Amino acid sequence: MAQKRATPTIKRRRVGGQLRRWMEPMKSGDAARLMGWDTTRLSRILRGTYRISGDDVRAFCGKLGVDDPAGVDEVARAAEEPVGEGWWAAYARRIGRNYLDFIELEAEAQTLQIQHPVIVPGLLQSPGYMREMITRRPTTVSPAHAEMLVSIRLARQAVLSKATTLHALVPESALHAKFESGPAIMRDQIRKLLDASQMTNVDLQLIPLTAHPTFGSLGAITVLSYRHPWVKVASVDNSLGGSHIDDVEQVSFLGKEFAAIADIALPVDKSREVLSDYLEGLRK
Repeated sequence: MAQKRATPTIKRRRVGGQLRRWMEPMKSGDAARLMGWDTTRLSRILRGTYRISGDDVRAFCGKLGVDDPAGVDEVARAAEEPVGEGWWAAYARRIGRNYLDFIELEAEAQTLQIQHPVIVPGLLQSPGYMREMITRRPTTVSPAHAEMLVSIRLARQAVLSKATTLHALVPESALHAKFESGPAIMRDQIRKLLDASQMTNVDLQLIPLTAHPTFGSLGAITVLSYRHPWVKVASVDNSLGGSHIDDVEQVSFLGKEFAAIADIALPVDKSREVLSDYLEGLRK
């Protein structure tokens, strides 16, 4: 029976990537022969363009001698998950592939570390602030498309109602934004930040105005951590939906960058006090 070709979703690619890590340093041809496959089939499985069944994951790992039953079961489970599930599937043909991949990566993460040098990160944005960020961007979008992007961003925030842990570094300078719509937008946004700072699964730190501008100057960073055996992923924002990296050394470097910024940021309790002070100032 011919192997069914699959859309190379981020999950399929991550299954293939983990199998590749377990294969190393074995050559592809030798690994394929263990299963009676040709190298083309294995190559497509590793790239995520061919679906591999959970049973084949277990059989392949058994032949490779992988001594990690829990890890193999997790990868086999992911391999069996149907393509196109999750709330984000409804937007598959309406947003870029990179953004869609990020949404799925974010939804699966156990821990999120997010730093933005200019604005409040999306997971902590109020609806009014979102609309300002989306509708006033240099590349304009239609009102209908803007509302769709707002709906997506709001839906993404559901991760904070799960077991996901968020460590967010928010620039204090973002609290000084002025909007033509009036101060109510920032009042609502600061209330949103204060509410988030009270959540047990959220650590929110402000990057103070006095911080040296080199901290965060290289752009926004998101580091996503997962349950065993998945490797960490780092995402770097851009206008096309961002780029996602799972190279261990590169992700480690970005993790150190995040930690260095966190070290100079205000402590969680002090950040909450500063947010309260800003809110009181906007109420006057």
